Parts: sequence; C-alpha cells; structure tokens
Amino acid sequence: MASVQAHLVSVLMRTLYKPGWIGKLTGDSAPRDRGGGIMDSTRWPNRGFTISPVNAADVPCAWIEPVKPGATPTILYLHGGGYTGGTLLYYRDMLGRLAREHGLRALYVDYRLAPRHLFPAAVYDALAAYRWLLQSGVAPEHIVFAGDSAGGGLALAALLAARDAGLSLPSGAALLSPWTDLEGAGETLISRKRVDPVLNSPGVRPTGRLYLGGADPRDPLASPLYADLRGLPPLFIHVGDAEILLDDSRRLAERARASGVDVTLRIWPGMFHVFPIFPSLLPEARKAGDEMAAFILERGG
Repeated sequence: MASVQAHLVSVLMRTLYKPGWIGKLTGDSAPRDRGGGIMDSTRWPNRGFTISPVNAADVPCAWIEPVKPGATPTILYLHGGGYTGGTLLYYRDMLGRLAREHGLRALYVDYRLAPRHLFPAAVYDALAAYRWLLQSGVAPEHIVFAGDSAGGGLALAALLAARDAGLSLPSGAALLSPWTDLEGAGETLISRKRVDPVLNSPGVRPTGRLYLGGADPRDPLASPLYADLRGLPPLFIHVGDAEILLDDSRRLAERARASGVDVTLRIWPGMFHVFPIFPSLLPEARKAGDEMAAFILERGG
C-alpha cells in the first residue's frame, strides 16, 4: 500500500510532469549537449555532503561525497531522462542522502545527449568514465554501477561494453526502473498505461528512435534486454508496480537469472517511475535508498 505522500506526489506528477508542463517551465525539454546542472548544484547549500565537478577523461562528472570519510564503495551513477535530458539537480537529494547517511560517494556522469549525440555516444561516455575511475586507482571490486530509467539501461550497456572490452567488471549494478527495451515490446506499456502518472506509452518508441538515430532497437548496447547477459555481476532492481516500464525490469530479471546472473528484483506496489529519487518526500524512497545502500555496501565494501 502506497503512502499518503506517494499518492500526493503521484497526483502532482500526473498533473505537471506527464503532460510535459515541468519540462516547459524549466526548459529541460530544450535540446542540449549534456544534462547539465552540475555547477547549479554546487551553488545550493548541502547538508552532510559535498558536490565537486571533475573532468573524467573529457567527460564532465561530479563527485557527491560525504563530508566525513565514509565507506569504501564508489557508485558510478548514470542519470535518466530518455537519453535526451536529465540534470544533477534531480539527483542531489537521493545521492546526497546516500553520502550523508550511508557514507557512500558517487561519481555522477554527465554523458552526451540525443538528438545532438546519437547512440552509442552515451555508452562511450559511461565506459570512458569507468576507465577513468580504474586508472585513478579505484579497484573494480569497490565500484558499483547505478542508474535510473534510461540511465539504468545505460548502466547495463556499460557493463556489457566493459565485459566485451576485457575490463575487470564492477562488483554489481543497482538499477531503478531501468529502460532496457527501446523496441517497446513490454506488455505493461498497455496494461499500466492508465495508472502510470509519469510516463506516456505513445512516447516510448519515438524517444527511443530519437536516441537510436536509425540504429537497431535490439542492439544489445541500446536495449540490454536482448543482450547475452552471461558473466555480469549481481543486479539489484527496484521498480514500481504502477509504471509502464515494469516489464522492462521483470523480463530483464528473468533473462539475467536464466544466464546465471544473481538478481534481486523488488516490485513496489502502487509506486511510480523512479520514485527513489524523492527521499525527502516519500517514506518508500527512503526505504528503497536504504536497501540500495545495503546492496552497494555488501557488494563494494
């Protein structure tokens, strides 16, 4: 049963976000090279964490770190936004809480965006940031990939690219409502269409095509659902029951388990797309964040 706070946020999202009003008001719908928001985030007051821009092999990134030295694990975080948007401002609440309350640090990757930069530019940037972490002396066993929505699919694609490049893999991946099928074949695109307060089913395939630029939607680095998943590290997946991309998580979990991958799939009743980014508003988001932190600490400690 979803909390009262979750119901209120769902109404707000259905009223402002789903019709596109938030993007129009903030300018987030305008085409641009990258998600941005890094310098803006450094101007906001932080409690218990810091935000520091860094150039990671020519990929703009930001460290979100606890004020006091904390746990060993490092999160490589890849944001959502349909490969066409997204900003660190959306994630400072969740990543800041992981730093402040769990002692975790995250490298937020500001990868290139479509339509100015088409597939596989985002994959190249994610892989470059991972190589930079390794070359900086961070051991792969202390790194956990994480991402939400398109960033969840990108985290998987980066895992596949790292595996195929012969790199040592990180110790796991935490995925929040990952978009793993750009072809848009999930049954919940239809069955959850009315209850999803965030995403519009008719917009899924066009957004995917905008990123693909004519590439095959079943390319494993675009839609990891169709990839050979053998050899990947453990996956931790959180998804809401009230979202059209639910099947992207369920089918991924099934295929990964069939390939011998250790998978934890948590489906949250009544919850919407990428709800864990709102820990200051939702008790469910705080609980999800605590569970994600426990996975990261276990895998990357």
